Amino acid sequence: MRQSTPRRKRKKRLPEEPVEVTIESLSDEGRGIAHVDGRTVFIDQALAGERVRFKYTRLTSKIAEGRAVEIIDASVDRVEPGCPAFGRCGGCSLQHMDSRAQIALKQGTLLKHLRHIGNVEPEQVLEPITGEQWGYRSKARLGVRYVAKKDRVLVGFRERGSSFITETERCEILHPDIGRIISSLADCISGLELKRQIPQIEVAIGENQSVLVIRHLVPMPEDDRNDLAAFAEKHGLTFMLQAGSPEELELLWPATTEPLFYTVDDSSVAIEFQPGDFTQVNNRINRKMISRTVELLQLDGDDSVLDLFCGLGNFTLPLSKRCADITGVEGSLDMVRKARTNAEHNGIGNAEFHYADLYSDEIRDMPWIKQQYDKILLDPPRSGAAEVIAYIKRMNAERVVYVSCHPATLARDAGVLVNELGYRLTQAGVMDMFPHTAHVESIAVFEL
Repeated sequence: MRQSTPRRKRKKRLPEEPVEVTIESLSDEGRGIAHVDGRTVFIDQALAGERVRFKYTRLTSKIAEGRAVEIIDASVDRVEPGCPAFGRCGGCSLQHMDSRAQIALKQGTLLKHLRHIGNVEPEQVLEPITGEQWGYRSKARLGVRYVAKKDRVLVGFRERGSSFITETERCEILHPDIGRIISSLADCISGLELKRQIPQIEVAIGENQSVLVIRHLVPMPEDDRNDLAAFAEKHGLTFMLQAGSPEELELLWPATTEPLFYTVDDSSVAIEFQPGDFTQVNNRINRKMISRTVELLQLDGDDSVLDLFCGLGNFTLPLSKRCADITGVEGSLDMVRKARTNAEHNGIGNAEFHYADLYSDEIRDMPWIKQQYDKILLDPPRSGAAEVIAYIKRMNAERVVYVSCHPATLARDAGVLVNELGYRLTQAGVMDMFPHTAHVESIAVFEL
């Protein structure tokens, strides 16, 4: 007996005619929220209070998504986007919103998560840390794709909700060394024999040079190497090639170069890094963030400090100058080695670094976790610091400063620190690390 082939579900046909609505509020991602026919609709490029016409981009039985195609009554917070690719490019989502309104959205998101997820509220909301709105991004991964129909290569961020690369002449949020030459770079790669075998370019900007790492899937011909080197020389860039792992880099141009570095703490500390290392994408905000962390930790010369998720020593090294000793712990052995090297290069002798998986139960037996600390700094990835927070109470630290790139996991961990470990959430606020996006970087202070 033949088995019947299950029918494929037909994709729900989207209405073609625009729908007129009033935007009731904003989501955490900055999308307008409205209700139509019993569904909640999330509408890109619409602001709270606006009357708009939108077209559906997705439709289910309970929720829908759309894109504003006409603004009938504009919000006072609406501004003209600074980039002609806005709306198509996935690199930004809030360029249509005034920068002060962007900060208010992010601050509101942080406080809402603290209240609803952690059941906590800060005693004081800190003044937001802000900086330049354009040309701020010093680290990025750009997609590269040869498009046969156009017979050319596109370079840039991917289109919103798509794997396609956004076609654009320039990028306004990238550091100007790169953002202003996106089209020229794409033209250069279009002329290469290997143009179909280059999937991405890593951007890394230091204070001494701007580096592009060209990822290539097959060996690069000599003519292509010469063309890329000529482009790098013309634009004053450093080009590296990556055929294997991110650590296997070949310097293409110039013939020799110094390591990338950035400075912090009024330039008294220089931190070297490789293009693939994790560093903050916004150097100006990073400096301000470090200054605020120093201020909030309230260090004195006798303090013993623990810096968890320390990376290259971004916080550890400037903090070392204000305390008796500091211990940095990081889950990447390569980063620990580089942190030690950075300490040595800066003549810092009171900082030690340890490798440990801070999400593993094995940390309970490590010597550094059994010590007492006066102050603790946490700077975890998006997943937060739940596993290591369980050990903080025994360390008897009077003050904990938590730097977060994800407000939901900060709120979860804040709930443990306050409601289980007895700390008070005395201060919290946001830092505008990624202007024109809904990304929320924040900092919080906990005191016994």
